[in-house]
Amino acid sequence: MLDPSSSEEEGDEILEVKRKEVAAPKSVGGARLSPGRPSDGHAVGGLQPRARGSASGSSGGGGRPSSPSPSEGSDKEKEDLGKMQREEAERKKRLQLYVFVMRCIAYPFNAKQPTDMARRQQKINKQHLQTVKDRFQAFLNGETQIVADEAFINAVQSYYEIFLKSDRVSRMVQSGGCSASDSREVFKKHIEKRVRSLPEIDGLSKETVLSSWIAKFDTIYRGEEDPRKHQQRMTATAASELILSKDQLYEMFQQILGIKKFEHQLLYNACQLGMWSVFLQLDNPDEQAAQIRRELDGRLQMADQIARHGGRFPRFASREMEPMFIEELRSSVNLLMANLESMPVSKGGEFKLQKLKRGHNASIMDMGQEDENTLSKSDVVLSFTLEVVIVEVQGLRSLTPNRIVYCTMEVEGGHKLQTDQAEASKPIWGTQGDFTTTQPLPAVKVKLFTESTGVLALEDKELGKVVLHPTPNSPKQSELHKMTVSKGCPDNDLRIKLAIRMDKPQNMKHCGYLWAIGKILWKRWKKRYFVLVQVSQYTFAMCSYREKKAEPVELLQLDGYTVDYTDPQPGLDGGRTFFNAVKEGDTVIFASDDEQDRILWVQAMYRATGQSHKPVPPTQVQKLNSKGSTAPQLDAPISQFYADRAQKHGMDEFISANPCNFDHGLLFELVQRLTLDHRLNDSYSCLGWFSPGQVFVLDEYCARYGVRGCHRHLCYLSDLLERAENGAMIDPTLLHYSFAFCASHAHGNRPDGIGTVTEEEKEHFEEIKQRLRGLLENQITHFRYCFPFGRPEGALKATLSLFERVLMKDIVTPVPQEEVKAVIHECLEQAALVNYQRLSEYAKLEENVGRLVTPAKKLEDNIRLAELVIEVLQQNEEHHAEAFAWWSDLMVEHAETFLCLYSADMDATLEVQPPDSWDSFPVFQLLNDFMRMDYNLCNGKFHRHLQDLYAPLVVRYVDLMESSIAQSIHRGFQRESWEPFNNGSGTSEDLFWKLDALQTFIRDLHWPEEEFSKHLETRLKLMSSDMIESCVKRTRVAFEAKLQKSSRATDFRVPQSICTMFNVMVDARAQTAKLCAVDLGQERQYHSQIDDLIEETVKEMITLLVAKFVVILESVLAKLSRYDEGTLFSSFLSFTVKAASKYVDVPKPGMDVADGYVTFVRHSQDMLREKVNEEVYIERLFDQWYTSTMNLLGTWLTDRMDLQLHLHQLKILIRVVKKKYRDFRLQGVLDSTLNSKMYETVRNRLTLEEATASVREGGMQGITMRDSDEDGDN
Repeated sequence: MLDPSSSEEEGDEILEVKRKEVAAPKSVGGARLSPGRPSDGHAVGGLQPRARGSASGSSGGGGRPSSPSPSEGSDKEKEDLGKMQREEAERKKRLQLYVFVMRCIAYPFNAKQPTDMARRQQKINKQHLQTVKDRFQAFLNGETQIVADEAFINAVQSYYEIFLKSDRVSRMVQSGGCSASDSREVFKKHIEKRVRSLPEIDGLSKETVLSSWIAKFDTIYRGEEDPRKHQQRMTATAASELILSKDQLYEMFQQILGIKKFEHQLLYNACQLGMWSVFLQLDNPDEQAAQIRRELDGRLQMADQIARHGGRFPRFASREMEPMFIEELRSSVNLLMANLESMPVSKGGEFKLQKLKRGHNASIMDMGQEDENTLSKSDVVLSFTLEVVIVEVQGLRSLTPNRIVYCTMEVEGGHKLQTDQAEASKPIWGTQGDFTTTQPLPAVKVKLFTESTGVLALEDKELGKVVLHPTPNSPKQSELHKMTVSKGCPDNDLRIKLAIRMDKPQNMKHCGYLWAIGKILWKRWKKRYFVLVQVSQYTFAMCSYREKKAEPVELLQLDGYTVDYTDPQPGLDGGRTFFNAVKEGDTVIFASDDEQDRILWVQAMYRATGQSHKPVPPTQVQKLNSKGSTAPQLDAPISQFYADRAQKHGMDEFISANPCNFDHGLLFELVQRLTLDHRLNDSYSCLGWFSPGQVFVLDEYCARYGVRGCHRHLCYLSDLLERAENGAMIDPTLLHYSFAFCASHAHGNRPDGIGTVTEEEKEHFEEIKQRLRGLLENQITHFRYCFPFGRPEGALKATLSLFERVLMKDIVTPVPQEEVKAVIHECLEQAALVNYQRLSEYAKLEENVGRLVTPAKKLEDNIRLAELVIEVLQQNEEHHAEAFAWWSDLMVEHAETFLCLYSADMDATLEVQPPDSWDSFPVFQLLNDFMRMDYNLCNGKFHRHLQDLYAPLVVRYVDLMESSIAQSIHRGFQRESWEPFNNGSGTSEDLFWKLDALQTFIRDLHWPEEEFSKHLETRLKLMSSDMIESCVKRTRVAFEAKLQKSSRATDFRVPQSICTMFNVMVDARAQTAKLCAVDLGQERQYHSQIDDLIEETVKEMITLLVAKFVVILESVLAKLSRYDEGTLFSSFLSFTVKAASKYVDVPKPGMDVADGYVTFVRHSQDMLREKVNEEVYIERLFDQWYTSTMNLLGTWLTDRMDLQLHLHQLKILIRVVKKKYRDFRLQGVLDSTLNSKMYETVRNRLTLEEATASVREGGMQGITMRDSDEDGDN
């Protein structure tokens, strides 16, 4: 430790001023008879300040004299004085408490630091939370280098909005219960459902995606921090959390108790200020063990005093517990004695201590026979380690420089070792030999040899030797020793330089030469070598030894002896300073040659005897001048100088205070409360659990100073409840553990072997029980806010388990489940109200109260509130349902109650909506989609209410939509221009879109009641069928009217409107399959009437169009009929052509008619092929068109079977037939249709006519029925 001298001056000034202003309290004498709390008026171990009147009335008081007349100034002075006195008393109490804690840390013999405690995570504070928010916001803003896909970004966005920005998380951080692990686990749980819902990707498992997302989350959470530094810091904090050194424990409890560093140094270094004045001596295990033995003796004496004289007992639950209380005191002390006895004295040595018991406690310790306690000489055998280092030999002159010399060393009775060889001119070695011996006074022989040069010499020549008798007190450094020269060696002044180090065994407490005489042992006044041996924690022996002997000559077992300084005894020659060991029937007088040696011997024997009397050395060496002079005086005790230094700082009263005079129950209550405050304010999310080092010190304190286990846990519970009531996060498992202990004790189950129960403990337990029940009910009621997002993990479940335990009347009879259920039901009902109120405040609905709000705004707010309600119910299911697994029905009722509260706001919002307004349907869809997927809420109370509320709206909506669609059909077809629009006309597209939108809307409602849902579906299908039927009929009428108005000649072109009407039919057929189908298992049934109607209408439209094409061909054939043979018009036309051809180049007569018809056919084919969307309809149309026109040509030629065709008729018909055949073949008409019998008939007739005409004048002019391309495409 550091030298406290640097801080002493400052401490002197502070403490001196305080002593002048505050009257120092005096310790209260007498033993404390009761372990319970003292009644009012009894001081606690001398730590309570005296009454103000007593302090002010004492002579030489440090307080300022009060004014004889009352005034405001004197009252303030009194108040300040009282405050200073209270602060001084508190300071002294904490100093005294720190002394006891230091002793527990310095020499623990009951507890050890646990290594199996769960490692606590670093907690998140407000600043850290803000930093984490900023890091995630930066990621979402794209300001980081982290590569992520859209799914991960969406997950982080949801996590940021729901978790990080939640006010519940802020409260959890404020309560000290939020750690980085909690944040990570919530994110992991948050993304699991998202990842599971993603589609499968070949070669990429969802576990890999989860791991990747968690790694990215860690990167975002950590920010720019180096992960290696983070890991190193976590490792360091974990190590400090698991185990602490003594210095770390001292420092921790200095902070806990508010002890200044210089005060600790004064207390700790008290032993260095004067070893002959017994202070703390924390680094001296012998003194600490002796202190414990004295404490235990004091407690046994207190128990005996209570038993013999009927001392003051605590108020027990029954009078029969008083004898049991005495037995418990004795048993606890016996247990401590056994623990102390089991403490090893020799650390790591081979020497094994015997576990002997104290003789004068035989009646309590159940010692048995007396001979079991008598030590034998073999019980005190010691084991020593010697190191002999031979450095060099001086004075070796008789040998030639190149002669070889060496040394041997041995401990008498052991093996012999030899150094390396050296030349006589330089006999230097530095060789070390290690020996072990059981002799306290061993003989170490070192001999010097030279190699014999004679041929017949069998042994080397010995030049000299030295025999030494080292002790553990002998000097450790190298020294020169004169050697005994052998005969024949001319070097008479041989000296050897060597060092002998003899280690002191742990169980040898002191050794040295003393004069001694006794009545039973050492009957002759003689100087002997004594060793104080510790055989066990309670057994010490004073042994005298002779040289080269392992067993003592005589031994004195110190049990029951009292050591003290004494004056020189007349008649005893030898020795200067005397002390004695006295026991009834025996007195042993010792004397040493040195005052310092006497003090050390008395100190060691004082610790060994465990006596309560503290020896004070009578020798006066120094004395401090009473006026402050530092001049040495010869009439002051030697300890006065050192004692005054500690007394100067006011520490002596704390060091020398008797622990038996204190109420350790109250002191422990203070230290435990302060330790808990310190723990809750450190950097760990401890949830009320102490650190291993704190547990170790508190356990040791309770065991060493007899703090009752029930009192400890009651105080702990009280402190934890106080923190929990003030908003701190406390682990319910910790509360459960302490409560179960106290409940078992209060009901007589003896959890720690204590059968006595005081009235104070019972009353305190009942008070704690009521407070705990209130806290648990409040936590269950506010479970969303006390355990946000299910954190800490398992805390809510543990709370419910503890609550069930608290409701038990005793520790055996379980509480009826109906009673537990009733209480939890009440809590959850209240929880629904609390949650909805908090939710309404969050949604800011309260701001709208008292001011005019539009229905649209109300509806918008209600939709937002519905989303929040669903979010709350989802979070309850995700994070809290597992904890309420035993009461799942109560959670369902809680959800229904919560929804019922929302129902009132929802109903009020819907009431103010205007009639026939459909903006409120999103509310139904939102709520219904959530509840229909929840097994417990589907068709529940709220769900049924929602259906009853919206069923009339749905029916009304369908009615109005049906009327609207019917009107739109009527108006649309009246104004229809039949311009193409998408797959049909504008009116048809509008109709089909409306029908599909209506059905989609009703289908998306997912109406939960099956019967009503089927009714809606059937009605919509029938309505769609009727609407499509109307559309088809109106299109058919318009089609026919359009054809009637069109031209009958070859200048007719198929208008686009005709194609649009065909497309309307095509689209109607496609929409019928979707809009008019009814799902019946695996079968899809269509409305038969509308399906047949469309088919028939298409057939009629094709027939009408083909008829139109036939009429046009008939007009062409009518023109050709004018060339029939035998008619006047035919002859006239022939003459005209012949006459004109003589003068001008006349075109081929009649070819314009053929070209006009071919152009009409091709244009019509191209228009139909391009504009009509259904290939089947086109093929059917072309087939009928080709067949009808070919039949018409065949009929026309048949009617002229007996007539020869005019040349012009022949040319036109050949051109028309050939082009028609080719064009329809190119349009995909099948050969079976093209090469029909009628076509063969027409072809044969035209071929025959062509042959006849070719021999006439002028011929066919290149027009022929043969398959050739000579006429091109004309």
